[in-house]
Amino acid sequence: MRCLAGETPCMRHILVDHAGANARQKRGGAEKVSLDEAIMVGEETSLDLIDLDEALQRLAANDPRKSQVIELPFFGGLTYEESAAALNISEATLHRELKMAKAWLHRS
Repeated sequence: MRCLAGETPCMRHILVDHAGANARQKRGGAEKVSLDEAIMVGEETSLDLIDLDEALQRLAANDPRKSQVIELPFFGGLTYEESAAALNISEATLHRELKMAKAWLHRS
């Protein structure tokens, strides 16, 4: 498994691998959705996790913390408060970083 401490959360790899297997089985592949729709964990939303994973990899190359700000709540299941604590930043900073990360992902 590709999961190591301090790197991308294991849940991200599990979900992306599962999405890839499903996309290969379907002729049309996965449906594209916005990041805001994708962040609604628990909803019956079809996610294009492969594209999201690739976008997060590009974001991490430019700004690793902004990538983590997306990963921790979405793939790690942490609350914003828990994510801020894990990154040793305030919740206000987390929300600012989250806005900037979402904007970056929408442009890419």
